Amino acid sequence: MGTEGARALLERAGTLTLQTGNLLNWGCLRKKCPATPGEEVRDCIQKTLTEWSSKISQDQNQETLEVLECSVAQAIEKINPEERDELKVSAKLFIVGSNSSSIRDAVDLACSALGVAQLDSVIISPPPVEDGTNLSLEYLQPYWKELENLVQNKKIVAIGASDLDKTLLEQLYLWAQVKPSSNQVNLASCCVMPPDLTAFAKEFDIQLLTHNDPKELLCEASFQEVLQESIQNMKANNWIPLWLLRYSVIVKSRGIIKSKGYIIQAKRNAS
Repeated sequence: MGTEGARALLERAGTLTLQTGNLLNWGCLRKKCPATPGEEVRDCIQKTLTEWSSKISQDQNQETLEVLECSVAQAIEKINPEERDELKVSAKLFIVGSNSSSIRDAVDLACSALGVAQLDSVIISPPPVEDGTNLSLEYLQPYWKELENLVQNKKIVAIGASDLDKTLLEQLYLWAQVKPSSNQVNLASCCVMPPDLTAFAKEFDIQLLTHNDPKELLCEASFQEVLQESIQNMKANNWIPLWLLRYSVIVKSRGIIKSKGYIIQAKRNAS
């Protein structure tokens, strides 16, 4: 059936959940030179869609699923409960075409995919603000409140922010019930950590981390393009990415990455 079957399923579904599974199990990706984060995401979506669509049978093609799950069975890898205490499960959540209400969905799906009850840390990356507008505490608050609820419900242990300067990090810290445990700083925007940010983080025990993610890791146009390339003749511009979660599982004692992957959710606008 292949692409035709995949297209038929996508045209009947309202939501698409795509899981790459553990990228370390993907021989083809390991041989490549490290790409930019954006290129890696596109590559992972394309390979998952291609592999998934090639496995669709005639029987599946007749199904109508409101939520379509797209994954590669051999790459899915749950954590052994006996090893859980030895591992740190971290995630960074990029909100794309959705609001704060999707945070719970993303965390629940990540826990389910990895076979764990909670994530050790989640860093939030809200949708980029419009040009000419500065990121504000008011903009961050609904996202942070949702994360705080998940900490209180024991779905997440620690929560962190991304790309906050000293002023905004201080505002968030003073307002928040659950304080930020970390703040990611983009190396492209500053080669050296700003001294005021470093001093504040040290005083309040906030870990400063670095990252090289672009402002938009997966924009709507990019997602639609890779969907169109992977599954021919489909109405890709009906699909809007809601959020993207990148997770990593690290062996605490050795600092080795045991597992890394992406979970992406998109919705179809009825045409």
